Amino acid sequence: MTPLAWIIFMSFAGGLLSVLVASGFAFAARPNWVPILISYAIGALLGASFLEVLPHAIEAAESPEHAAMNVLGGILLFFVLEKLVLWRHCHDEGCDGHEHHHHGGGHDHGRSGLLILVGDTFHNFVDGILIAAAFVESTPLGIVTGLAIIAHEIPQEVGDFLILLHSGYSRAKALAFNLLSSVATLVGGLLAYFALSRVQALVPVFLALAAASMIYVAVADLIPGLHKRTELRATIQQVLLIAAGIASIVFAHPLAERALG
Repeated sequence: MTPLAWIIFMSFAGGLLSVLVASGFAFAARPNWVPILISYAIGALLGASFLEVLPHAIEAAESPEHAAMNVLGGILLFFVLEKLVLWRHCHDEGCDGHEHHHHGGGHDHGRSGLLILVGDTFHNFVDGILIAAAFVESTPLGIVTGLAIIAHEIPQEVGDFLILLHSGYSRAKALAFNLLSSVATLVGGLLAYFALSRVQALVPVFLALAAASMIYVAVADLIPGLHKRTELRATIQQVLLIAAGIASIVFAHPLAERALG
């Protein structure tokens, strides 16, 4: 196959496969498991942002300061985006000035899910660029890179699915939106193939925005909900599951580093 055919195949198959594997795991979880497994999702998000996305954002940026500024700008952007979602909800349903702060139990009117989808789309777009750049270099490198991306995407996608379910999305909608987000991998791959130099200049910004979305959702939206359960057993459970989420990224990290680094 030509490099372009390989890019299309690996971008499409990679995004589809990681979403389907992750959704199979997430859908197997019982509804009453979702609030508990949110702790795992927090670990996966923080692990992916600090161990995978952020190092690449710093490496691709002009300087660590530029990367840090992009991340800070992204966090502010997602704060404003969440406010817009809240304002829309208040306009549709009315608020009494003491609008809900119940991040932990029940859903949050889709706020966390929406922010995760936006950030995941940026991340998938960059993955497509990486796949295209690797196939332009050589077909074997492209195949290994595509497999590495699938390997490190799966644990993150599991966390994303759990957050969407926690935010009130149905299983069908969670699957549909994640499949739609995965199309960004193909878009990034095609754009990179036809305009690699121009698109690559934006890679640091896209990576920083992806990292910012993961950090913001984990710290601002999900962690506060864990504090609703203060008993020792629940706290130990939360810590262990957060550690498990981070560990899943750590185990996938060496493969991704060898291919992408």
